[in-house]
Amino acid sequence: MRMFDNISLTSNLTIYLLNNSLQCTCKTLIFWKWVVGTRVNVFFDRRCLSEDGVVIRFQSINKRIQELEKECISYVSFIIIASIVLMATLICIAVAVVHKYRWKLRYMFYLAKSKHRRQEASTDSKHYVYDAFISYCEHDNLFVINDCIQNLEMDRNFKLCLHQRDFLPGEEITTNITNAIHESRKTICIVTKNFFDSYYCMFEFNMARMESIYSRDKRNIIFLIFLEQILPQNMPLMLLELVQKDSYIEYPNDEQGDIVFWEKIDEALRQ
Repeated sequence: MRMFDNISLTSNLTIYLLNNSLQCTCKTLIFWKWVVGTRVNVFFDRRCLSEDGVVIRFQSINKRIQELEKECISYVSFIIIASIVLMATLICIAVAVVHKYRWKLRYMFYLAKSKHRRQEASTDSKHYVYDAFISYCEHDNLFVINDCIQNLEMDRNFKLCLHQRDFLPGEEITTNITNAIHESRKTICIVTKNFFDSYYCMFEFNMARMESIYSRDKRNIIFLIFLEQILPQNMPLMLLELVQKDSYIEYPNDEQGDIVFWEKIDEALRQ
């Protein structure tokens, strides 16, 4: 159309479009505006075809252009609204998927970051650096220091991984946690109400759960030690599932029970 405008500057240009099936749609709106505004003499029939092929007759091309502009505004608005709704739907789906698989994604990320990704799942014959990684809250560290180290390391020669003692200085704590779980045959969680309130305790629990599912052929590697009574309704669902599978033990309040308690843990670590 610009070419025709340039020609019309130096000569009297006439274009005959009579008996042609011209369209009146949003796609041809620019053309009709050009017809009205150009110096080129354009002859056309007072009718055009709509988007669905219906013949529309008109007397004033300017009035038809105004009607077409209103129709196109509605069409554009529909496209914009539909695009926004579609985008919002896709975002919601993406958020839901990420939330559902958030622990798996985080586990894979930290495992890859620590350069310990394996091509095949681990087996019991794999040599682990530690017999067990102990996950506990700082408020419960006396039990770990005074009881776990004495009964499991000193008396039974198990090698434990404790974050206060064995984590690599200067390394990110999340990477240290992932490495510790990955290099330990079992993960023992010292469960109290403080455990649920600790971000890193729950992080360790969920990373151990992902390790069990995706690196150990879905064999459970988590063992729970309850230092205090906790009602089932106060437990996270994933942890409650382990309790229902009897993968836990409660700390006793008597000397005889204490002997059985450590024997049960010994048995669990050797499985």
